[in-house]
Amino acid sequence: MSGVLREALKGQRRTLILATAMVTGHQAGEAAVPFLIGVIIDKAVDGGVDQLVLWLGVLAAVYVTLSYSYRWGARFGERASERAAHELRMRITRRVLHERGGAETDRMPGALVSIATSDASRVGAVAVAVTYAIAASFGLIFAAVLLLNISIPLGLVVLLGTPPLLWLIRKVGEPLEERSEVEQEHGAHASGIAADLVAGLRVVKGLRAESAAVDRYRQRSRHALTATVRAARAEAAYQGVVLSLSGAFLAVVAVVGGLFAVRGDLSVGQLISTLGLAQFLVNPMSTFAWVGADWAQGRASARRVQAVLDAPEAIKTGDQKPSRPVRGELTIRGIRGGIDLDVAPGELVGIVASDPADAADLIRLLGRAYDPADGRIELDGRALTVLAPEPLRAALLATEHHTDIFDGTVRDAVSLGGRADARTVAAAVIAAGADEVARTLPDGLDTMLDDRARSLSGGQRQRIALARALAGEPPVLVVHDPTTAVDAVTEARIAGRLRTMRAGRTTVLITTSPALLAITDRVIVVRDGKVRTDGTHAGLVAEDAEYRETVLA
Repeated sequence: MSGVLREALKGQRRTLILATAMVTGHQAGEAAVPFLIGVIIDKAVDGGVDQLVLWLGVLAAVYVTLSYSYRWGARFGERASERAAHELRMRITRRVLHERGGAETDRMPGALVSIATSDASRVGAVAVAVTYAIAASFGLIFAAVLLLNISIPLGLVVLLGTPPLLWLIRKVGEPLEERSEVEQEHGAHASGIAADLVAGLRVVKGLRAESAAVDRYRQRSRHALTATVRAARAEAAYQGVVLSLSGAFLAVVAVVGGLFAVRGDLSVGQLISTLGLAQFLVNPMSTFAWVGADWAQGRASARRVQAVLDAPEAIKTGDQKPSRPVRGELTIRGIRGGIDLDVAPGELVGIVASDPADAADLIRLLGRAYDPADGRIELDGRALTVLAPEPLRAALLATEHHTDIFDGTVRDAVSLGGRADARTVAAAVIAAGADEVARTLPDGLDTMLDDRARSLSGGQRQRIALARALAGEPPVLVVHDPTTAVDAVTEARIAGRLRTMRAGRTTVLITTSPALLAITDRVIVVRDGKVRTDGTHAGLVAEDAEYRETVLA
């Protein structure tokens, strides 16, 4: 049993014990009913009225007990399943959101969602499967004991025949487990592509790439469909084989009982009890069939969940905190083979990178999404690699060009869930021009945003994202192209307010926007992976033709 399955079951131990006890009581009651009916028939034949009434009362009590046990057993079992799935989803979420990252490496967002939902639910379903498997096992044992009471050979047939039958059922289920894992992998990949397409729907439409996008999804979806069909075939074959084996086993029990009755070794009531118990055995045998399928799928899903939980951290070093107070001095040496630059405390610096890959890499390295393969980055003279990611990101906030806005109100989005005070939020909203966005919404800053604010335009989302970054008031703020979807007049207004709000704090603008570069203290130009020039925006526009073409074209 994998660690994920073991921990999921262990965490619901008390509820599972209650569920198992209740369902086992139901199984015992179901087995006792045909036995009691046989006893009642024999008592009726013997003419003992008092005994007949007594056993009828016992039968009625058994019916009440098994009904009550089933209801509460099913309730406790489902509770354990849902709780196990929920706790597993929380573990996956915590791992995905871990400050050191790594879980998202080589996995699309949609694939992670599939693991946190579908796979977690399948692992949780194992709790119910285990409950019913244990109860079915007790039901078989109890039925065998009752058959031993009727006839020792009949009881031995059940006791000796059940273990090899269960082993055979387990072996038959192995192909299902393998195909189920493949099905989940392909399904998760298809979900990931679908999620990416939805996230970039406007870009796809803008590029008129709808056909290519649909073809890509169709191809992946076909692979998922093929895997699902194969898994369904394996499950159908598994169920058919299990039912055939169970039917053959029950036929043996019924035939042996019938032969004993013909020889006079069984009474009429005992024969009826034997046939009833043989019929009862269909229930635990069919239970083993679906339990085996759920177990196989749960094990396959558990391996996928385990792979996420055990994913190596993208950031492996650093447990120190930045020096206090944070002065905001940045030093970069040898990044991407030759990027060397210095940013003084409180300075407002622009960085223009002719290669978008240099800009994207730099913002991620400063945000410590991963560490540089060569070179080093320092904050106030201390390498980022010795600093723990969470306190570092509180001191140095690096926001990428594409940022998400989560569900909730605009105010919540800007205030980081209420962590920023109202005065700072108000100033940040104005500085980023998000107050103009709020005026167009029905409830202003209290308007609810759903589906990651897709109802807003790109420029509106950018302004809210910039306001969120400003509201955090980090000692060092690095932003990448925060106003590309904003009109020129609004961008110029935001630039002036941005300089005012960030006065005295270190700010780095990685951009080619002339409006933003115009308010910087100086501009650093990166070409071909190296720092080529350094000067004021006005001076570079006048003296550097390549800079002028990059920024003003």
